[in-house]
Amino acid sequence: MTLALVETTSIFVAMCALILWAHPLQASAADVGAALRQSLAPSLACGVAFYVTRLYDLRTVPTFSRFASRLPRSLALAVGLLAGASLLHPHRTLGEACLGLAALGLVLPLRVVSYDVLQRRPFRERVLIMGTSPMARQLVEELQTGRHYRYRVVGIVDDADAVREPPFHQFPSGSLAQLGSMIERLAPDRIVVALGERRGRLPVRELLECRTRGILVEDAVEAYQHLTGKLAIEALTPSSLIFARGFARGFFNSGIDRGFGRIVSVGVAVVGLIVFAPLFGLVALAIKVDSPGPVFFVHDRIGLRGRRFRLIKFRTMHPSRAATSEWARDNHDRVTRVGRWLRQFRLDELPQFVNILRGDMNLVGPRPHPVSNVDLFVATIPHYWLRSVVRPGLTGWAQIRYGYANNLDEETEKMRYDLYYIKHRSAWLDVRILLATIATVVRGREAMPAAPEIATAPAASRAALSKAA
Repeated sequence: MTLALVETTSIFVAMCALILWAHPLQASAADVGAALRQSLAPSLACGVAFYVTRLYDLRTVPTFSRFASRLPRSLALAVGLLAGASLLHPHRTLGEACLGLAALGLVLPLRVVSYDVLQRRPFRERVLIMGTSPMARQLVEELQTGRHYRYRVVGIVDDADAVREPPFHQFPSGSLAQLGSMIERLAPDRIVVALGERRGRLPVRELLECRTRGILVEDAVEAYQHLTGKLAIEALTPSSLIFARGFARGFFNSGIDRGFGRIVSVGVAVVGLIVFAPLFGLVALAIKVDSPGPVFFVHDRIGLRGRRFRLIKFRTMHPSRAATSEWARDNHDRVTRVGRWLRQFRLDELPQFVNILRGDMNLVGPRPHPVSNVDLFVATIPHYWLRSVVRPGLTGWAQIRYGYANNLDEETEKMRYDLYYIKHRSAWLDVRILLATIATVVRGREAMPAAPEIATAPAASRAALSKAA
């Protein structure tokens, strides 16, 4: 968010300077005001284009080379937005508006400097990992992906021989008895405790001393959460959930605020049905022309408190009357030509505005799973029942962070994100999800596995699971 604000403001300021330089007048208050007005649309267009193409997401563009490779597509989108703005305001020529793109030449060096500065202290924390447990391995591998520019592993502390195994072998290491000297030598800003067994091994005195010196000491499960945006559900115990931070009374947890969130969802659904009514007609016509069968696909899903409801989507597959696997990978050949396009831009989900009005769903929440899957998921995915304590959503944290699931392991991975949302849900998190969803719809996704549409749901089994659309 800070990077977006700084760069958009810089483009705006540079645009004003270019306009005043290109049209040397008396620089009166009126001239300056005109320059400010002319600069607003180009700077906003660049900001929106950068957001949609994820140039502000440093996990996506962790280096300047990746930023540069995505920049042409961003500029093309910015030009398209400016062209649309020029149609709305004919008195402002596209040529004048495109001066804003020239301002990017002054901003690019800022991005180069940003990448350099973010690699240095105090912008990058030095992390010391205590332990070589599976959780420690996951943390090290996650930090090595390059998506977390703020953190750098500087050492591993454990008594086990595992410190000499990948991925730990590449870092300075020492035993728990050497923790004090390791801290003095490596000067960490954060110590992550990831010991497989803590009883009798945790160096309490040294860790308490670290806290008094301003070094953050953090549990590995908590570190994993804020790094990945998901919960390590296999490492969670009921007591760790009960006493964990989160689940607090806040924006969505009081009756009044839940009601406000519901009002917002209903309001957006009403507006959406009105605004997209012409599109609904065009999509329905395209579906009927493209393939035989109904316009809508209706499927039994599980909602709030385990209540069953009928979810409505535009049909994107050829109908199947026989029982068949519900996994997406087994149904890709049934996707229609129109259906593939609808899925790419998420337009098949629009009829769920009706589900929102009926009280089945909200705008944001975990996606509702098919009824046929629930028994198996409850039996195999830890803490799965927690999904039913919130109303399901048209879009959700798991959808924007992970996407489609194709098997039980991937459904478990999505559950990590769903549980993170349930634990940390807030108005701000919902806004982030909605903005990311809009960007996904505008950008469109690459070809993805198709969610199955089955007329007769087979018995719940591993071979007859459906993906959570």
